[in-house]
Formats: sequence, structure tokens, C-alpha cells
Amino acid sequence: GSEPTRSGPVFLPATNIYETAEGLLLFAEVPGTDPGSISVTLDRAVLRLGARSKMAPPAGYSLIHGEYRHGDYERAFTLPFEVDAERIEATVKDGLLKVMLPKAVPAPARTISVKVA
Repeated sequence: GSEPTRSGPVFLPATNIYETAEGLLLFAEVPGTDPGSISVTLDRAVLRLGARSKMAPPAGYSLIHGEYRHGDYERAFTLPFEVDAERIEATVKDGLLKVMLPKAVPAPARTISVKVA
């Protein structure tokens, strides 16, 4: 697909992905994001992560030196196998997004009856 234009910076979150017999476990760093801004979508075999970073100074403080940058986090991965989309779980804690992607269970073999047209 096409890339959207942005008025601010877009960051690639540092990500680790682990595989087990049951599926994939993904960790992505998304510091300074509002949990409500985080999106995780699966479209066919592509997993997309998105989040918006916007940090405000603590109440009663004024910023005198700042190195944190505001912007969007975006990342996309092509998955190596089919996952069970209904069982995907995503949580965020302390700026770390954790996504569990269970492998899809293959459908059992079945016989298809042939009808005369």
C-alpha cells in the first residue's frame, strides 16, 4: 500500500519477536504513548503496530531541557505462518507493548461431496 504523509516524525519501535511451538511473542518499545493511541491490526499475513507519543511535563513543572521527541510509532511485519486472529492478545505496561500471536490450528481434512449440475 501507500505511505501516509505526516506532519511530524515517525519512529520505528525497537522490537523483539520470539517463536514457540504455540505461536509468536512480540515486544515493542513505545515509550511516552497513551495506551488508547496504540493500534495492533492484522491484515492477511501482515501485522501492523501504531501508536502516538506525546509527553507533557508533570503537573507544576516547566520544561527547561527536552530530548524526548513527539511523533508516531509505526511498524509492520509479515508473519511467517497463519495465526489465530481471534486469540491475539495485546497488552502495554511501562512503555512496552506485548503481543501474543497464537498459531492457527489447521482445519481437519474433510471430504467434499460433488453434486451433479
